[in-house]
Amino acid sequence: MKIEKPWGYENIIENNGKYVVKELFMKKGNKCSLQYHEYKKETVYVLTGILLYTEGKDIASLSVRTLNANDSVTIEPHIIHRMEALEDCLYLEASTCELHDVVRLEDSYGRV
Repeated sequence: MKIEKPWGYENIIENNGKYVVKELFMKKGNKCSLQYHEYKKETVYVLTGILLYTEGKDIASLSVRTLNANDSVTIEPHIIHRMEALEDCLYLEASTCELHDVVRLEDSYGRV
C-alpha cells in the first residue's frame, strides 16, 4: 500500500501483526518530522542516496551523522530522530507494528 507524504512516499510491503516492513522514498532536500515513538522500535536500511540522520535522548543532545547506501540504524523507543535526504533516497524500515505511534516535535509541513 503506497502512502504519499509531503517528503516523498512510503510503501507498506508487509504488515502481519508481528512486524512491519516499508519502502520509503525521500526527495532531495526534504525531511521527516523531528519525532519520537513511545513504543515503536525501528531499523532503517539505506538502499540508495544519502540521509542525514539526527538522533538524541533530548533536544539538547541531538547529534547528526550521514547514512549512505548499505548503512543502517536501529531506533529505540523515546529516541528523538529525523531523516533528511541529501540526495533522492530510497530506504527500508523494519519495525514493530505501532504505525500511528508518532510524537512530532517539529515539522516542515505543518503536521505538529
